[in-house]
Amino acid sequence: MKTTLVIATLVAAAAGTGAAFASDKCDVPMSEWQPREALQKKLEEQGWQVRKIKTDDGCYEAYAIDDKGQRVEAYFNPKTFEMVKSKKDD
Repeated sequence: MKTTLVIATLVAAAAGTGAAFASDKCDVPMSEWQPREALQKKLEEQGWQVRKIKTDDGCYEAYAIDDKGQRVEAYFNPKTFEMVKSKKDD
């Protein structure tokens, strides 16, 4: 019983870590955000095919195909466009 509780707690903690990390890096007032069209242009100049950009936890979340043909879900700081987190499908 204790083992199950410990495992469940660890899984829950790990699941929330990524979102917390991204939101810490994207703690920018909306008045300082750059337009999402500017992020799309930057990514396309890097060879990405942008499918969608939305806002999530204070970050821009982009769904795209990168310059290597891999599907990417990436989070960007809306002021600096620094990538703060990404996941690629192999």
